[in-house]
Amino acid sequence: QVQLVESGGGLVQAGGSLRLSCAASPTNFSIYTMGWGRQAPGKQRESVASVTSDNTSPSYADAVQGRFTISINNAKNTVYLEMNSLKPEDTAVYYCNTVAGRSVSSASVYWGQGTQVTVSS
Repeated sequence: QVQLVESGGGLVQAGGSLRLSCAASPTNFSIYTMGWGRQAPGKQRESVASVTSDNTSPSYADAVQGRFTISINNAKNTVYLEMNSLKPEDTAVYYCNTVAGRSVSSASVYWGQGTQVTVSS
């Protein structure tokens, strides 16, 4: 099992910045990737960014490319999402996720409880 605890959400004006953090507590599991998804009211959850556990191969949704940066601290099992030039359309609940397990073949996706990000115009 893996527990994920997010922090850093809040209210910010358009053009501003926020930094989200997510600490994972795996129990005898290895973490393979960590990432962030978001869900706006009335919309489906979408992937925002992800990164491998060795902090290589970050990937981003087109909507956030160039504005958001994902990074991971392996020693702390913590993933960060630096969000710059925020837009009102970035308003959503942001969920941390991880792919973890005893092996790659048995790994599963785990999700955090979410943190609200609201961008005012």
